[in-house]
Formats: sequence, C-alpha cells, structure tokens
Amino acid sequence: MLNKYARAFFTRVLTPFAAFLIRRGVSPDTVTLIGTAGVMAGALVFFPRGEFFWGTVVITLFVFSDLVDGNMARQMGRSSRWGAFLDSTLDRVADGAIFGGFALWYAGSGDDTILCAVSIFCLASGQVVSYTKARGEAIGLPVAVNGLVERAERLVISLVAAGFAGLHKFGVPGIDVLLPVALWIVAVGSLVTLVQRVVTVRREAAEADAEAAREDVRQSGTAS
Repeated sequence: MLNKYARAFFTRVLTPFAAFLIRRGVSPDTVTLIGTAGVMAGALVFFPRGEFFWGTVVITLFVFSDLVDGNMARQMGRSSRWGAFLDSTLDRVADGAIFGGFALWYAGSGDDTILCAVSIFCLASGQVVSYTKARGEAIGLPVAVNGLVERAERLVISLVAAGFAGLHKFGVPGIDVLLPVALWIVAVGSLVTLVQRVVTVRREAAEADAEAAREDVRQSGTAS
C-alpha cells in the first residue's frame, strides 16, 4: 500500500527538485551514494547513543534520495541496469545500518538483550525478504506477491516509532515504549512476509516445472 500510494505522491512532489539537480549537473548515482551515506550516518551516529529523534530527522532528510535518483534517471532517459543494481544494493546497506543502530543501542546503553536480538532479526529478515524476491525472479518466476511488511512498511513503522520515542529525552513520559513495540511488529510482519514469499515461490516453481514437463511430453509426441 505504501509503495503504491505514498511513492506516487512523493514522486510528484520531488519531481521539481530532481529537475533542479539535473540542471546542476548532478548524476542519479551521486544522489544514491549521498543518500545512503546520510542514512548510515543518522543511524550509526545517533541511534547507538539513544538519540532517536535527531537520528530519525537526519535519516528522513536523506531517505527520499531513493525516490529522487529514480526520478532523475527517468527525466534524463538514463534508466539502466547498473542504476537499478546500485540502488537496490545500497538500499540493503541503509536498512542494515538502521536496524544495526537499534541493535547497538540495546546491546549497549539500552541494556536489553531481547530487543537487541529482535533488532538483529529485523535486520536479517529484511535482507532475506528482499533476497527471496530477487532470487525467485532470477530463476524466471514472477514472485507475484508483495507480502504484509515490505521495505516501505519496515522503514515507516520503525522510523516513526523511533522519532516519537526520541521525544522521551525532551520530557515526554512513557513514549519510549513505542520503539520496542514497533520492532516487534516489524519482526513478526517480516516473518509473515518471508513465509508468504517462500510459499509463493514454491507454488510458482511447481507450476513452472509441471508446465515444462508437459511441454517435454508434447515435444516427445511430436517427434515420434
């Protein structure tokens, strides 16, 4: 849902900014790299220190680069396999930094081994969810399922919760509980999404193998 509606809205909003960068000679790859570096800085500098509000502000400023670089490439007519590969690869790096930042906080000053483990699970499951789709498509399957919690949902749920939880340092009582709740939601949702994709790939693979077998039989009958 977020991919379908929010992405379309922000793409329209950011189109003038993308055009401005093009006029200044900035390349889409540069935007991708700067955006990823900004997200990593926000996550790995602020989150391990418990500065969730300011970390979220920094990350939010840079996370929209994921929409800007693609918008620029389309305006320039330069969409390429390399650009898609770079963008997808650095998305995984950025996601790892965000949940790694949470894990570092809970492993250190946050002093909560269970939430540290949940953060690591969110990190790993998010990577595997993306891999299942990429691997399924690589072997020729459509992987026609999105799943309960994709990347957009993971980021929105965790970052919104982190931003509000960070208000605890400004004197807002009890609000810091939002981040643990969000991490559990993301963890469970990612697990459900992983199961959905694995089941879908299994079904599609069985259908493709059965169709290939029928085709072999037809060809054998034609040859005889």
